[in-house]
Amino acid sequence: MLYHLLYPLRETFGVFNVFGYISFRAAAAMATALVLCMVLYPPFIRLLQRKKLGQSIRDDGPQTHLVKAGTPTMGGLLILSSVLLATALWSRFDTPKVWLLLTIAVGYCAIGFVDDWGKISTGTSKGLSGKMRLLLETILAVIVIVAAIEWFGQTTVVPVPFFKDFLPDLGWWYVPFAAFIIVGTANAVNLTDGLDGLAIGPVMTAALTFGLLAYLTGAEAYATQLSLYHVPGAAELAVLTVTLAGAGMGFLWYNTYPASIFMGDTGSLPLGGILGALAVLTHNELLLALVGGVFVTETLSVIIQVASFKLTGKRVFAMAPIHHHFEEKGWEEPKIIVRFWIISIILALLAVMTLKLR
Repeated sequence: MLYHLLYPLRETFGVFNVFGYISFRAAAAMATALVLCMVLYPPFIRLLQRKKLGQSIRDDGPQTHLVKAGTPTMGGLLILSSVLLATALWSRFDTPKVWLLLTIAVGYCAIGFVDDWGKISTGTSKGLSGKMRLLLETILAVIVIVAAIEWFGQTTVVPVPFFKDFLPDLGWWYVPFAAFIIVGTANAVNLTDGLDGLAIGPVMTAALTFGLLAYLTGAEAYATQLSLYHVPGAAELAVLTVTLAGAGMGFLWYNTYPASIFMGDTGSLPLGGILGALAVLTHNELLLALVGGVFVTETLSVIIQVASFKLTGKRVFAMAPIHHHFEEKGWEEPKIIVRFWIISIILALLAVMTLKLR
């Protein structure tokens, strides 16, 4: 909004020229989202406590988690609200990719809210059924992808890391492929959100990484220099990704161990959906597996655990997802969280390094 209001005045007031720089607007948006979360979370937490909107803890999880029962949940509402407001203030409205990303964010937040509300209202850990949740997520992802292809020039090629000239075109097979990425990432972040601050750390790291990738792929000069697949309009997504990191920092202030609030499915589903959509809209679909390696590992641990138990009757891990395995092995919760953060940062650095290995 501010770009469209103030940037046209740059001829009269030269200071408004800064609104033409994505770097300036991204930094301002990040600060806006951070301040909003830092200021609004305390009254929001008190409101949830008064309304007794607390988390239900599953009996089959780690017994140390039972003390967390009743901790306010649905903190993702404020994360997304801050992201939406900061993006509205500092982003450009004439960039379709921003609107597509916000559609995923709002839609997945609504799905997560229904799921969380079902758990709170029944006082159990069961909300929206898994099949219904996956169906709604898939429908929304397909709508956004088809709209991106049909109306906004999204191509159906999939750039392969390390090979600058290898660009397989999936045609309409790209739709289920991209939908799988968005839905899979949303649920992978949801699986990771099992310890205080565990999910939001890698989410912020991945968001900042995709912010850099969006900026480089969207700027034709940088894309050409680095032999990247150029995606027109992608650079503006950097504003939203940095905004997400700012809101994440504000949330982490209150979500760090021991957490005063949880993000709930209201937060984990849209945050994961945003990361998956970022990978699709910037054509970094395959690189997502490296940037989001923590989420991939968490998901694979569940798949391996279930498959092993059904086929052999034995469990590979003491408990899945894998962060619970380390809890069962005696690791303290903060140690698991910080080490997973460190791993996510290392993976992000490796992903950035691949830009020159082509």
